[in-house]
Amino acid sequence: MPNLTRLLAPRSVAIVGASPTPGALGNSVLRNLDRHGFAGEVHLINPKRDEIDGRLCLKSIGELPEGVDAAVLAIPGPAVLGAVRELAARGVGAAVIFSAGFAEGGEEGLAAQAEVARIAAESGMVIEGPNCLGLVNYVDGVALTFVETPAVRLGDAPGVGIVSQSGAMAVVLGTTLMAKDLGISISVSTGNEAASGVEDYVEHLIHAGHTRVIGMIVEQFRKPARFLELAEQARAAGKTIVLLHPGKSSAARESAATHTGAMAGDWQLMKAKVERAGVVLVDSLEELADVIEIAHRAKPVGRGGVGVLTESGCFKALVLDLAEQIGLGLPVVGAHTEAKLRAAIPDFIPVSNPMDLTAQALVDPDLYRRTLQPLLEDDDFAAIVIGIIQTDEATAARKFPYIIDAVQQIAPEKPVIFAGLDEGAPFDAAHIAGLRAIGVPYFPSADRAFRALRQLSKLAERDFGRSEAPAQKLDLPSGVVPEYRAKALLAPLGIPFPSGGFAAALAQAKQTAAEVGYPVVLKAQAAALSHKSDAGGVILNIADEAALEAAWAKLHANVAAYKADIVLDGGLVEAMGARGVELIVGARNDPEWGPVILIGFGGVTAELLHDVCLLPHDLPREAVIAALRGLKQGALLDGYRGSPALDVNAVADLVVTLGSVLAGTPAIREIDLNPVVVYPQGKGVVALDALILAGE
Repeated sequence: MPNLTRLLAPRSVAIVGASPTPGALGNSVLRNLDRHGFAGEVHLINPKRDEIDGRLCLKSIGELPEGVDAAVLAIPGPAVLGAVRELAARGVGAAVIFSAGFAEGGEEGLAAQAEVARIAAESGMVIEGPNCLGLVNYVDGVALTFVETPAVRLGDAPGVGIVSQSGAMAVVLGTTLMAKDLGISISVSTGNEAASGVEDYVEHLIHAGHTRVIGMIVEQFRKPARFLELAEQARAAGKTIVLLHPGKSSAARESAATHTGAMAGDWQLMKAKVERAGVVLVDSLEELADVIEIAHRAKPVGRGGVGVLTESGCFKALVLDLAEQIGLGLPVVGAHTEAKLRAAIPDFIPVSNPMDLTAQALVDPDLYRRTLQPLLEDDDFAAIVIGIIQTDEATAARKFPYIIDAVQQIAPEKPVIFAGLDEGAPFDAAHIAGLRAIGVPYFPSADRAFRALRQLSKLAERDFGRSEAPAQKLDLPSGVVPEYRAKALLAPLGIPFPSGGFAAALAQAKQTAAEVGYPVVLKAQAAALSHKSDAGGVILNIADEAALEAAWAKLHANVAAYKADIVLDGGLVEAMGARGVELIVGARNDPEWGPVILIGFGGVTAELLHDVCLLPHDLPREAVIAALRGLKQGALLDGYRGSPALDVNAVADLVVTLGSVLAGTPAIREIDLNPVVVYPQGKGVVALDALILAGE
């Protein structure tokens, strides 16, 4: 990890391209430093100026004293490379490059960016950018950016760190967090990441005492494996990383060998890996800020559902609808808590979750405390949301103080979240400040409060346990490993396949069929024939020896007609199995993100419903079963409309075994088991097909 101190907390700064012109980049940086009260030395460089606003101006970088901590390059792109060389020669510790036109500007720009990276590596200089908006350190009062930023200091309490590849989005997120009265520690935009990336800044913030939550906006992780390690470090340190990553709708990665590769795109793969590492992945800018607020301001969200207090029967119904839609648990009030609530509320208010307090609190404001306390004492509830009708200043003034007082008296160790139901209602801003001062986030929209809370509850529910299955190594040739060889490699490790065997000639095929018993299936075998069905290379329900002879001839004729230069190794003869529910199970060792498993429902609905999900390769058996049940058609696994419950344990065992093979064999690029037929409980599973693609 590079030492970022000279960039993020410099004691001396040079502005290359300083200007007296208001609005010019160099002028804006200088104004920011002055406004934030930067106490270190500031060196101005402009070959056309002797002074700027009464400050001495140097003519060139060569006139700088040795060892300036950080330089800001507010100059055109073509001049950047030469300036970076000069800064390195003067021993400058870090540089911020605003200019665009590098890697995003074609081959010439890409070469210039590579040279910037080389100089940085050779000299030990930390470079932020190019094509970035700079940084703001609100702890030490350092603003190396041309965007006008509020001159506020974080103070003693930990704040939120912002790490964004997009400079504009870093500013947007910072503005939103400040509007929520959340302190920011450091905000960094990394731009093109020529010589420092998001991973470097995340590592710095993990070890910084001034940061509790890290908000990230990332379009591409350039070092995914390192980020995953850092995310696990952050979780171990009790710091929450909240990530917004565009790209959910991008086309799935094409795969030349397997169906699995085409069923899962890069975004889904990233999601599986970062969530496994403890990151909260959000869907929008609004949700990013909302989740950050709860994670930073409120008590930690633990395991359990959400209790809801409100003042409207209709809103109660709306909450029930939303909770079902987003998967938010709303536990039924248990008998013990029901008795406490029954004693605390009038008879005409039914005990339920959500619970409609009606307008009773207007005449009995202690009702908030009496209903909050039993819910907060109940382990079934991990958080409480109070959905309040604000209406007008007078009405709000009769509610807010009592709610604030109730939370203060109870001093809960669980999150309490205030959700206004009527956004735009007038009330005293001091009420919101009062809520925030006691750790209660205020949301003008209840929908946003519930969605943000669901993201953090998913984190609390996540199973971070690991499979105890030992890694298993396969000795693989490179390239496509055809079905018969793949099955021979995988079967001894515990992957179940139909009985049968490979036949290089018809006589051998007849012998195998006689051993397994008719009817049988015959499948063409060649490394060049990864999709046998397309070539007529699968013949089913072969009833006897005569039919096998005819099938053998037909198989070879079909493949020859499909592609004349394919030479078959032979055929795979297997027993025809009973019908069952078809699943897809696959695996991938992604060169950037590492190993993942794909599971989902197959058959005729596979591409129509796309009912699949990606899992970390090392999940324990129970977590695999939970993921299976979470699929759209998951109800089929436990019996549906009279159908028998299926052997989910056997499916989970297969997935865990496949994960152990991935862990032990990094050369595997992909494994495709499609379909995997699952039978009723206790009857197991059978993988009908298998294909392995191995790297060099």
